[in-house]
Amino acid sequence: MTPQAKAQWQLHFCVVLWGFTAILGKLITLTALQLVWWRMLIVTIALLLLPKVWRELRTMPPRRLAAYAGIGVLVALHWLTFYSAVKLANASVAATCIALAPVFLAIIEPRVVGRKFVPRELLIGVAVVPGVALVVGGVPADMRLGVAVGVLSAALCATFGAFNKRMADRGGALTVTGIELGAGTVFLTLVTLFWHGEGTFAIPDLHDTMLLLVLAIVCTLLPFALALAVLRKLSAYTVQLATNLEPVYAIVLAVILLGEQHQLDVWFYAGVTVILGAVFVHPLLTRQPAAKPPGAVLGTAESKAIE
Repeated sequence: MTPQAKAQWQLHFCVVLWGFTAILGKLITLTALQLVWWRMLIVTIALLLLPKVWRELRTMPPRRLAAYAGIGVLVALHWLTFYSAVKLANASVAATCIALAPVFLAIIEPRVVGRKFVPRELLIGVAVVPGVALVVGGVPADMRLGVAVGVLSAALCATFGAFNKRMADRGGALTVTGIELGAGTVFLTLVTLFWHGEGTFAIPDLHDTMLLLVLAIVCTLLPFALALAVLRKLSAYTVQLATNLEPVYAIVLAVILLGEQHQLDVWFYAGVTVILGAVFVHPLLTRQPAAKPPGAVLGTAESKAIE
């Protein structure tokens, strides 16, 4: 097996693990706020155990540190809305909504990064409209709030992804991840204390603790570390096609493990097909022959990329 082929298999393994995050969000009984707080805290603590992270933190300029902390707040809001969509609807709906992130990115990234807007990229936005209509019509009425929250989550995903791209190569990937998730933890702590008081910091039972550890270590840190090794061997085009498969893996896993096909009708899956078709066309519209692979990927479609 060639190094490139091995890297592709490893990348798809990462994407499957990211697909599990929506499933775990449904299985964990904590609220979305509690789940995200614990996930960010566990990953932050794990990263702070690395001497390399501390060395880079000590040399990082305060303004850059503050910028990454601000992005971390966006990450926290994205994960919070993503898991809220899982709780309000189900894993399939939340994963489908995240597939809309490239639509928002086509609009947001030029403004944030300062590159020229490419009108043809907006075609993807036009193409997904029928798919979104089918998805909304294909879910029960009591899940439609989950769809709306999921779309907001996709917009937040695109926003922090664009800001991460603007900050590319200004810090080590693990250190940047630690700053962002640490800042997100602090932000959610303040939100929780302000809105609900101390009692909201629930201690998870054994069932939720085990699933949280799987979510934080197996589905966040493990694929992140693996991605650091493999993405430098692949083109950005290949990486984007693979990561676009995450909603597909998540929906398949939701059908197999949670039986969610009984909650949704054929129109939902027709809408998913339209949305994913448009999303897979997006790399074709933006492909560049000499494209470099991203520097690092954090955790999920929930978090697309630290580039």
